[in-house]
Amino acid sequence: MAYELFYWGGIPGRGEFVRLALEYAGADYREMNREGSVADLLTDPEIITPSFAPPYLRDGDVVIGQTAAILHYLGPRLGLAPDDEASRNWMLQIQLTIADMVAEAHDVHHPLGMGRYYEDQKPESQRRAEEFRADRIPKFLTWFARVLDRNPDGPQHLVGGAVSYVDLSLFHLMRGLQYAFPKAMGHVADQYAPVFALADSIEADPKLTAYLESDRRLPFNQDGIFRHYPELDA
Repeated sequence: MAYELFYWGGIPGRGEFVRLALEYAGADYREMNREGSVADLLTDPEIITPSFAPPYLRDGDVVIGQTAAILHYLGPRLGLAPDDEASRNWMLQIQLTIADMVAEAHDVHHPLGMGRYYEDQKPESQRRAEEFRADRIPKFLTWFARVLDRNPDGPQHLVGGAVSYVDLSLFHLMRGLQYAFPKAMGHVADQYAPVFALADSIEADPKLTAYLESDRRLPFNQDGIFRHYPELDA
C-alpha cells in the first residue's frame, strides 16, 4: 500500500521535508492535498491518534503527524536512517533543531501572530529580521557546521557515511533561507562553506534530479514558510 502524505497544496512548507525523503528513496506515495482530504483526518473520530495540523502521514492503520516524528518513523523504512537506536535518536535531535530554525524563519515575517497579515506587522518584522540575520542564522549554522565536523564518518553528511533524511532536510532549510534572505546568506557562505556544500551535494544527487526538475517540486512563494521580502534582507 502506498504511503499517503497529507499537506496543503500550493506551498512546499513543512510537507516538503517529508516529500524529499519519499522522493529520494523512490517510495510509493500519494499526495493527499485536496483541502477536504487534508482536513478529514484531523477531525475523523475513528482516528485515535489525531494530528494537530498537516503534514501527517498515513501508512495503513498508522497515522502520524509532526514532520520530525514522520521522518523518525520513515527513516529506517526508507533506508534513510541508521540501524542503531542511538544514531536514530541523534538524527531526531538534529531534525528537531532544523524545525526550530524553520519556525524562527517563519516568525520573522509574522512575529505578532499568524492571524495578522505581514503588512500589519512590518515594523516588528524588521526588528525581528535584524536579530535573525545577525544572531540566529550564525548560531544555527555554527551548530550544523559543528555536527558535520564531528561526524566520525566525515563532514559530507550530518550522520553516518550516506545520505539520510536529515541531510535532505538541511538541504531544504538552506534553500528556503537562501530564497528568503539571499543577501544575508550570501554574506555567510564562505564562513559556513561545509553546510552550503552539503546542500549543494544533495541538489546534485542523481536520486533527486527527476524530482527537482519536475512540477512536483513546488517553488518557494509568498504564501509559504520562507518568504522573500527585500526590506527584511540585508
